[in-house]
Amino acid sequence: MLIGLDPLLSPDLLHALAAMGHGDRIVLVDANYPATRGRRLISLPGANVVQTLRAVLSLLPCDTFVPDPAAIMQVVGDADAMPPVVGEMNAVLTSHGWPEAVGIERHAFYDAAETAYVIVQTSERRFYGNMLLSKGVIPPEAA
Repeated sequence: MLIGLDPLLSPDLLHALAAMGHGDRIVLVDANYPATRGRRLISLPGANVVQTLRAVLSLLPCDTFVPDPAAIMQVVGDADAMPPVVGEMNAVLTSHGWPEAVGIERHAFYDAAETAYVIVQTSERRFYGNMLLSKGVIPPEAA
């Protein structure tokens, strides 16, 4: 354990967050997501996606060089639907200074996730509890 860190930030997750570079992406997914297709998988059993997002955003800077640094999977058959879990995730994003997530089609989300640095699978059981985040930079201190 370390002082000041969310306990959901496991050693593997901390290493992944620190190793990611500008523009690398991390994907937080629900329990139903086919996560083993991805590159690197970290499991957080017992944690939901909103808790995990809050923990990750306590350390992850937003990529301000891209128009949409956060994305969610659109509801199949109703791209305008907003599942409650997505509303909760957007609230966490904005509370950390990120813009709300944009929706992308399900298979496009899967394709984007395949190129992410890491996939973090939570125990979230609500459908569409999936989010892709793009890491930004930390600017140098002003002189």
